[in-house]
Amino acid sequence: MSRLTPLPRDEWPADLTTFIADFRATVIGDTGSAGGQSGANLLGTLARYPALTIAFLRFNGHALYGTSLTARQRELIVLRVASLRQADYEWAQHVVLAEAAGLRDDEIARVTEGPDAVGWAPLESALLRAADELIADGSVGDQTWKTLSSELDEHQLMDIVFTVGTYEMVAFALRSFGVEAEDDLLPYLRRGR
Repeated sequence: MSRLTPLPRDEWPADLTTFIADFRATVIGDTGSAGGQSGANLLGTLARYPALTIAFLRFNGHALYGTSLTARQRELIVLRVASLRQADYEWAQHVVLAEAAGLRDDEIARVTEGPDAVGWAPLESALLRAADELIADGSVGDQTWKTLSSELDEHQLMDIVFTVGTYEMVAFALRSFGVEAEDDLLPYLRRGR
């Protein structure tokens, strides 16, 4: 149940409405017509604090659209964070993005099993393990770092840490605020259980 009622779009301050439109057009390449209703409850909740929302979306824009990781790598990490944190809304939103990045249903389901599940390539296992270690210990372990750094450059290594941190924070917010999934996300919630 929602703890903070999403603010209807027609009540958003003008500077936030302008920022979101510009962000979608510039960063995402979307004019606002794509994606159905997904995200309306999250954005409506965040609209209650426009200055924070604008600052956060600028930062999150890098993790989501400016990262040096591939879309597949990014979504493996985000789904693992959502799974570990039981962040159903985050899970549902990112199943949609994971499918767009080419992840198959069995791979998406396997994310919940973690880095030791059969079928992961060594790099993918290390990405999932990095998420686990960052959430559990606040640091990527030496062996995991060695595996990652043997295939990824410095920017990618940094993006792993910041992606986990960003989506850990998003999971905290979504769960704490009680953001409810929109109808078009409901089918994806069930896959995260």
